[in-house]
Amino acid sequence: MNLKDAIRTIPDYPKPGIMFRDITTLLGNAGAFRKAVDELVQPFAGRKIDKVAGIEARGFILGGAVAHQLSAGFIPLRKKGKLPHRTMAVEYALEYGVDVMEMHLDAVVAGERVMLVDDLIATGGTAIAAVELLRKGGAEVVAAAFAVDLPELGGAEKLKAIGVPVSTLVAFEGH
Repeated sequence: MNLKDAIRTIPDYPKPGIMFRDITTLLGNAGAFRKAVDELVQPFAGRKIDKVAGIEARGFILGGAVAHQLSAGFIPLRKKGKLPHRTMAVEYALEYGVDVMEMHLDAVVAGERVMLVDDLIATGGTAIAAVELLRKGGAEVVAAAFAVDLPELGGAEKLKAIGVPVSTLVAFEGH
C-alpha cells in the first residue's frame, strides 16, 4: 500500500495556488491509517520516549495512536484558550499575523524525552513553536515525526537545524 495514494490533494485550498494535502482520506482507510502509525513508530521503537506531543488537531489523532504504540503519555498542544488548567504559551508568526500555542504547566516533567507528531511539516513555524514550548516546559525533544513533508518549504531542515531529528512518511513537491 502506497501511503501517498491514500492522501487526497485539494487544489486552491485555502487559497489559489495552494495544493492542500488532506490526510482525512488516509485516516478513513483502516489499512493506510495502521500503516502510517506503524511507520511513524518504527524508527523509535525500543527508544525511551516518555511522552508524545501532538499539535492540534490532526496531530492529536496521529500522536495519540503513536503514544499508544510506544507506551508513552500524550501531550495536547492547543490554540490559546482551549486548555482548562493553568498553561504556558509561546507566540509564533503566521503568514499573516501571529498565533499562540499552549500546553498545561504540568504536561511535562523536566528531563522527559518527548516526540513531536503532526500530520504535515511545511515551513516549520508551528513545529518550531511546539519545540520551543516543550523545551520551555523542560522537555528534551528527541524527535519529530510527520506523515507529510513539503520539502520545498524547508520546515524539516529548520527543525534539524535546532537539533531535532525529523522523520516523515511521504513528500509532496510544491506547496
